[in-house]
Amino acid sequence: MSSPSHVADTPITDRATLVEVLASGEKPPAAWRIGTEHEKFGFQLDDLRPPAFDGDRGIEALLRGLTRFGWDAVDEGGRTIALLKDGASVTLEPAGQLELSGAPLETIHDTCSEVGSHLFEVKSVADELRLGFLGMGFQPKWRRDDMPWMPKGRYRIMREYMPKVGDLGLDMMTRTCTVQVNLDYATEADMVKKFRVSLALQPIATALFADSPFTEGRPNGYLSYRSHIWTDTDADRTGMLDFVFEDGFGYERYVDYLLDVPMYFSYRDGTYHDAAGQSFRDFMRGALPVLPGQLPTLRDWNDHMTTAFPEVRLKKYLEMRGADGGPWNRLCALPAFWTGLLYDDAALDAAWDLVRDFTMTERNALRDDVARHALKTPFRGGTLRDLAVEALKIAASGLQRRARHNAHGQDERVFLDTLIEIAESGQTPAERKLELFHGAWAGDIDRVFREFAY
Repeated sequence: MSSPSHVADTPITDRATLVEVLASGEKPPAAWRIGTEHEKFGFQLDDLRPPAFDGDRGIEALLRGLTRFGWDAVDEGGRTIALLKDGASVTLEPAGQLELSGAPLETIHDTCSEVGSHLFEVKSVADELRLGFLGMGFQPKWRRDDMPWMPKGRYRIMREYMPKVGDLGLDMMTRTCTVQVNLDYATEADMVKKFRVSLALQPIATALFADSPFTEGRPNGYLSYRSHIWTDTDADRTGMLDFVFEDGFGYERYVDYLLDVPMYFSYRDGTYHDAAGQSFRDFMRGALPVLPGQLPTLRDWNDHMTTAFPEVRLKKYLEMRGADGGPWNRLCALPAFWTGLLYDDAALDAAWDLVRDFTMTERNALRDDVARHALKTPFRGGTLRDLAVEALKIAASGLQRRARHNAHGQDERVFLDTLIEIAESGQTPAERKLELFHGAWAGDIDRVFREFAY
């Protein structure tokens, strides 16, 4: 989840200004970049409990320790709650899950190097604090009540609002982790095509990255429980956005969708004002109950855009949101998968041909069923695995044509190897952990922290 934006406090007086915000994200292909984000669970090495914010071994101590690597601290209420450096940030999810929001970079090689440097820095400081970090989609051991809360104003507002609109929103906030990639578009038509392709194929990413089969130390019946949680978080701001596939979809239609998403807050003068459930449309009329007579600014709009959580999110770029968190190699695989599909014209055409006749019912069925069945999800006489294999072939061809090589002469296809192996075997990371749980681990969930930590 994002921190408050740093956009200028320019007042918004009309809908056209909001549309222009999205249009301003257009970039020529030469300027397209790749931004990778990932979250991870911290735990104390001695008792495996999630660290609190305060204390000698707390999350704030970790953030302050990371400043030795050139990160600048961001404070809220006198507490360090984030770090900034060179277009990247380190931020906190509600229960202290640590997130790297990477800088916009040219190649997967660059973004993977960034991930590696970040994990090295985190491990260097975490070792001193006797902390470890684990990449999975859902906290495998601890109850919701065991999770700490970070002292960020927006999370206090969301914590109070979530139970009013869904049963699993607090679990989403405190017990999930994801890996995401942000990609650019050239024109409105390019955005529309990429949006449609990535929404339709998002269940494939969910299946390939499925890695959240445990809840409170036991199997939960899902392979991506993180994905299931989003189905009962807040229907007003989640889902597959069927309107994206309707004729005439573009920036204006997405703005209308965002205007119908209830607000969480307005951040003014260092204070979060609780606007949960209130209307941005009313805000534009100066009739927001929490701030009567005041008009929204571009800062408010940019913050509001971060409070919609569909499977693919449009800001000034497209954000792929369907994957569970995982180990180092899968953090690099997600941007490779989507870059290969969306940043090469021939691959994008082939991907569109793959999904263009999917019905709304089929798209939503894939979304609903993939959390439990992953690659074994039925589809048109076969399974989602068949689609995954084909999508990976298209992505590999796209990356080959991009021809971005590292110092060893390898192109970006090398980062797809872990996904190709998952698709060909038909066994997701979640299923492999379940085998260990029922076999070598003899039902001891603590083993996952020792064997899969970064």
